[in-house]
Amino acid sequence: MESSTGILGGTFDPIHFGHLRLAEEMAAAIGLDRVRFIPAGQPPHRATPRTSSTHRLEMVRRAVAGNPRFVVDAREVQRPQPSYTVDTLTELRAELGGEQPLWLLLGSDAFLGLPSWHDWQRLFELANIAVAARPGGELGQTDAMAPPLQREVLKRKVADASAAGPAGSLLLRQMTPLEISATAIRHTLERHGSARYLLPDAVLDYIHEHQLYEHTK
Repeated sequence: MESSTGILGGTFDPIHFGHLRLAEEMAAAIGLDRVRFIPAGQPPHRATPRTSSTHRLEMVRRAVAGNPRFVVDAREVQRPQPSYTVDTLTELRAELGGEQPLWLLLGSDAFLGLPSWHDWQRLFELANIAVAARPGGELGQTDAMAPPLQREVLKRKVADASAAGPAGSLLLRQMTPLEISATAIRHTLERHGSARYLLPDAVLDYIHEHQLYEHTK
């Protein structure tokens, strides 16, 4: 049986327990052998991250240390051009071959915005997509989605990972609801508040050591 890999991208500014728990629960639900955390370099869909890619990459490394299933992939921060997910998945396909299942892991907000992504429909040619839905959330209702996304859901949705191949399927999974956001963490740290228990101690210690957010205006 081919090994399977999960891909979790994001600015990770900073990485927190919401990201880590999503990866952990998806890995267990899908049966992933590994999850690659891929910090964005120049994300094309949002403002430039407040923190440099060097710091964000190091925070991710510290956050995943000790979990043998989690690895860090620095390819997007090393890219001089904008970080398009379709390019990253194309590279991974070339490296891993066409038979290994790839799973792009997305939160519900990112998934609902998928039609705004560059060349988004090609993502299904390269990987499966697993969406972390909030319990009772709107992802169970296709009428909450843009019409192009509705069509993709209706034709690609599978009940569980065993029904999926290397690419082309969509899996919706309810996750433990952790209402943690990087934006809220940054605002808390700007006010010199406590962000402990929202992100790993090793990440918080790194933030304080380098004063990454305390003096951001």
